[in-house]
Amino acid sequence: MGYLETLVLVIVEGVTEFLPVSSTGHLILTSHILKIPQTEFLKSFEIIIQLGAILAVVVLYWRRLLTDFESLKRILLAFIPSAVLGFIFYDFIKGVLFENILVTVTALFLGGVAFILLEKFYFKEDRGLDDVNKLSYKKLLLIGIFQAISMIPGVSRAGSTIFGGLFAGLSRKTAVEFSFLLAVPTMMAATGLDILETNLNYSLSELGMLGVGLLGSFIVALLVIKWFLKYIQSHTFIAFGVYRIILAIVFYLFFLY
Repeated sequence: MGYLETLVLVIVEGVTEFLPVSSTGHLILTSHILKIPQTEFLKSFEIIIQLGAILAVVVLYWRRLLTDFESLKRILLAFIPSAVLGFIFYDFIKGVLFENILVTVTALFLGGVAFILLEKFYFKEDRGLDDVNKLSYKKLLLIGIFQAISMIPGVSRAGSTIFGGLFAGLSRKTAVEFSFLLAVPTMMAATGLDILETNLNYSLSELGMLGVGLLGSFIVALLVIKWFLKYIQSHTFIAFGVYRIILAIVFYLFFLY
């Protein structure tokens, strides 16, 4: 993998990390299209550069993360399911699920259908809570369980967390913002675990690609977060559902069929 491929993956990651379309799934599909071998470095790259996007959340929400201890407590509580399951299934996720592109395509398709159905028949009006601190601990764990499902490539961490937030009674905007905040401990833990497992045993060139990836995903994600917050104030998630379905069908027909 060269720096041109690195730049493409960085843009894909930054654009998709906080949208309900699965950044990991997009990275896997993009790597397949670009014919980048699924090496251990590529798998780690796809995980670690997400930390750059997470830093964009820290920059935008640093005050809340440092001073709102009630929110911080609730973020950490919702993070528990992913922390436990991620630690247990790390090898299976990275060694098996990341290798199976059909799993990613199927998850993208089913997630798109779910978004459309839920928006059409369940979330017709946006009258949920505007304060995550009003949620019970049981509902916060429910959101955490939804997020844990996103360990399957193609599901979307942002999408599953937003789903969980809506089911728990949050408004669309609040569910989206909570998905941003919950990403901070989740992706820091995922990145930390991968670094511990691999010891960053890579060449200087590969480490340089990681550096480019972190910086690039941070800049792109910063712009996307601001756009997404404005978009969701007057739109539903149906467009993302349609996009996921089209992407899954097109990729299957042209690259897998």
